[in-house]
Amino acid sequence: MGENAEHTRVPSPEDITQAEKYKEEANKFFKHQNYDAAISLYTKAIELNPTIAIYYGNRSFAYLKTECFGYALIDATKSLELDRNYVKGYYRRAAANMPLGKFKLALKDYETVMKARPKDKDAKLKFTECNKIVKILAFEKAIAVEENKKTIADSVKLEAMTIADEYTGPKLEDDKVTLKFMQDLIQWYKNENKLHQKYAFKILLDIKVLFMSQPSLIDITVPDNEKFTICGDIHGQFYDLLNIFELNGLPSNTNPYLFNGDFVDRGSFSVECIFTLFGFKLLYPKYFFMSRGNHESATMNHMYGFEGEVKAKYSAKMADLFTEVYNWLPLAHCINEKILVMHGGLFSRDDVTLKEIREIDRNRQPPDEGLMCELLWSDPQPQKGRAPSKRGVGIQFGPDVTKNFLKLNNLDYIVRSHEVKKDGYELVHNGKCVTVFSAPNYCDTIGNLGAFITLTGNNMRPTFTMYEAVPHPNVRPMAYANSLLKYMYQ
Repeated sequence: MGENAEHTRVPSPEDITQAEKYKEEANKFFKHQNYDAAISLYTKAIELNPTIAIYYGNRSFAYLKTECFGYALIDATKSLELDRNYVKGYYRRAAANMPLGKFKLALKDYETVMKARPKDKDAKLKFTECNKIVKILAFEKAIAVEENKKTIADSVKLEAMTIADEYTGPKLEDDKVTLKFMQDLIQWYKNENKLHQKYAFKILLDIKVLFMSQPSLIDITVPDNEKFTICGDIHGQFYDLLNIFELNGLPSNTNPYLFNGDFVDRGSFSVECIFTLFGFKLLYPKYFFMSRGNHESATMNHMYGFEGEVKAKYSAKMADLFTEVYNWLPLAHCINEKILVMHGGLFSRDDVTLKEIREIDRNRQPPDEGLMCELLWSDPQPQKGRAPSKRGVGIQFGPDVTKNFLKLNNLDYIVRSHEVKKDGYELVHNGKCVTVFSAPNYCDTIGNLGAFITLTGNNMRPTFTMYEAVPHPNVRPMAYANSLLKYMYQ
């Protein structure tokens, strides 16, 4: 990563000159959004001259752009150790803490920036927005303590919601999701219409009851010669979700699916994605599966757009109900006792069993550490052992960690998602750790392919189908994201 590559020797004049050249070259790559190349060059500059705060500050910014918030945090902190007056260091550190949900720490740094630049409008905006979040969270915490056991679901009064005659959209039949309803819903959404709030609330209430009845780890049996499909992150890219169904068929009793977390956020059609997926889960509860991702959480939804989208299309109450529902999403799935599927990855200790995963008490917001956190946040690394996460949450685990986990639990391999891959998928750890990512041209900028996995009950080897992004209506990604998140990387 570069942090450990610093030299203790004093840089020579040649080193100093070359480091500056690397920085200038890196800045050009950064400008053209080639952040990985920029990071590599900033790292070279740091190796030659580790005494310059701006090198760390710039690399921190590039890490922010690639969502390596853990690395960004380390670099921003290092830049401030080298130069306490380096104002951009405080900016970067605050920007790294925000998506990690560490709003109070971010606020402290924005306050420092404000004091250093009292006339800076941008600094004032960021401080004000961050302060607002801190106050809202404190208020919500106080309310939650007061209300204690009451749930949002209990307070929803469906009978009070009337459906006007002019509503011509999809309708539940006898309060149930049917195949016709799902087909109508997909067409309705394609035409950029909104499902009536009464039906939307009904789906959420029903899906909550269904998820509550399930364990944290679900066992799936795929019979011989029958197909099973695993999809990775969708991230609100509704038209790409429909393309998966075009390529692979609609979900059914004979065409089962598992969607492996991060259904929402970033893409601005997250509401359409989640109601489509929840609808299929209700229609085919034993043949359609959903795992929780790290973005099925209140903090992520607040920052990355889902909360804003639900409020814009429906209401704050529905946004709160989604949070309640997400708390009950299963955390992992085990297929034919041979493949474990989770959103993030493996663990900070070697003795974790499937039984222990099955017994996780999941009805809560994802914690900052422990099994639940690591299932949602961890990533593989090429080198052996474990390392702190580039994201600042979860861990990074090596091929030996994967091998030991599989051996202990008598599994063949793991499937996870959570990371953009150029081809939509990647095999690492001698093929024992498979990543699948199903949102092509992520955020309309990355240019990656999407992919999904198919396998059969008697041939558990993964087959990959890759596809390009399809056109979508002119609503840009992150359209509903928290304004602070939109501005803080500037």
